[in-house]
Amino acid sequence: MQITKIVITGGPCAGKTTGMGRIQKEFAKLGYKVLFVPETATELINGGVAPWTLVSNEEYQKCQISLQKRKEEIFEQAASRLGAEKVLIVCDRGVMDNKAYMNDIEYENVMRALGLHEVEERDQYDAVFHLTTAAKGAMEAYTLSNNGARTETPEEAIRVDDLLISAWTGHPHLRVIDNSTSFEGKLSRLTAEIASFLGEPIPLEIERKYLIRYPDLQKLEEKPNCEKVEIIQTYLNSRGDTEVRVRQRGRDGRYMYYRTEKSRVSDTARTEIERRISQAEYVGYLMEADPSRRPIRKTRYCLTENNCYYEIDVYPEWEKQAILEVELRTEDQEVVFPEEISVIREVTCDKTYSNHALAAKMPEED
Repeated sequence: MQITKIVITGGPCAGKTTGMGRIQKEFAKLGYKVLFVPETATELINGGVAPWTLVSNEEYQKCQISLQKRKEEIFEQAASRLGAEKVLIVCDRGVMDNKAYMNDIEYENVMRALGLHEVEERDQYDAVFHLTTAAKGAMEAYTLSNNGARTETPEEAIRVDDLLISAWTGHPHLRVIDNSTSFEGKLSRLTAEIASFLGEPIPLEIERKYLIRYPDLQKLEEKPNCEKVEIIQTYLNSRGDTEVRVRQRGRDGRYMYYRTEKSRVSDTARTEIERRISQAEYVGYLMEADPSRRPIRKTRYCLTENNCYYEIDVYPEWEKQAILEVELRTEDQEVVFPEEISVIREVTCDKTYSNHALAAKMPEED
């Protein structure tokens, strides 16, 4: 039984409601039983529970996050009892959306009070799909009339949209769906991104890789749309062209664990099958580690800009260079680089810089 839990998020008037209907229609055709976890904020505010009716925003956020988590638990329990082969749980916003509506002190207080940690709450979802507010690039479509809980001006909508992207930055599978096409095109891109993640028709990953000058880490860490993640990656014994690895991913002593299988399709495309595993499973898989390859330790800086999700990997063995990867929608998509990045050269097709090869031997710095 395959149960996948994803988040559909985005700024005000981004098309989430219409997108939900499209997801139901398209993925039912592919054999999925689709379950929807309704947006908690709208339920509470329409019911009279709001930041302005409670004694403080902190108290409201505690209520919203608690209800959100309980709803998701119930839907996950129900999903396991459906008897369906493939279940897709779609959350209309997730726990991390709340971060966009709190200042840093409020956020820390709420997470502490509820006993929660950011890495675990963010990465519990299998994938996150952010729909950009219509206030960014489709102003003619921006309206408050279709949601009684929505009050933001276009300027406020843009600010919230940016904060939401920042809140989810650091997740291993975050995709931003912008307004570069018609609304119909936007919905088509949303369903295509979800299908690609689910491996329908095949689990295809398209990415390009670049060798870059060692970045200014302080500047990266100061950016609100950048998140630092610690990674330990271990390759397992495998056969043929298939690479099998397990990964510990997180920070501050809190980690999530993954098992991934990758097979090459072309120079820029590979099939990828990844699933989240428990810590006990992770430790068990380490017994199958390839003895010819060392575990890779690296610090990853996840950066969301230009409607792209960049992953900058810094290795302790290098002082002058690093690796930047960016996932693309198509193999011929043009890559736009963040202005603070200095590219040395593309190494997508250079096996010397594949993680599998780096685990065997780190190349000399350029």
